[in-house]
Amino acid sequence: MKINGNAIRPGMIVEHQGRLWRAVKIQHTQPGKGGAYLQVELKDIRDGTKLNERFRSSETVERVRLDQATYQFLFADGDMYTFMNAESYEQIALAGELVGEEQVPYLQDGMEVQIESFEDEPINVQLPEHVTLEVTEADAVVKGQTASSSYKPGMLENGVRVMVPPHIEAGTRIVVSTVDGTYVERAKD
Repeated sequence: MKINGNAIRPGMIVEHQGRLWRAVKIQHTQPGKGGAYLQVELKDIRDGTKLNERFRSSETVERVRLDQATYQFLFADGDMYTFMNAESYEQIALAGELVGEEQVPYLQDGMEVQIESFEDEPINVQLPEHVTLEVTEADAVVKGQTASSSYKPGMLENGVRVMVPPHIEAGTRIVVSTVDGTYVERAKD
């Protein structure tokens, strides 16, 4: 489906220069001289290379439709991660770089994920936006730091370090964003 160059949004998959790219960041720019354009940071879906492109509203770009299916994470075997289709019970094993090195620590047994594929080839795994994890270590609060909103380092059960508010202690369950690995809130369970 053809779309205008200024209609690109973060997360969209577009075909450009014969390759598939995910729009990572966008910025509208209106220079004093000349027409406005959209500065887009693109990341190649297959090999991860990045590219910065300018798209004017008069240009068109091909937006790629991806097939999405819900899968359940079963287990990890080395660098391979096995998922099961929620409808057909078919299992697939994906490499760690396809899952995303920054997302791997947040995978939990039985977690439902969205796997996007293009022409029956899996190209992306989307985790839920938030996961609930337990804090295993939390540094003590330094006296006098309570006047402003200060955060302290904490270690999660999956081995990831995250900055948490002073009232969070070891053993507390918290909600963490899988997008950037930041503290969201204390778990309500």
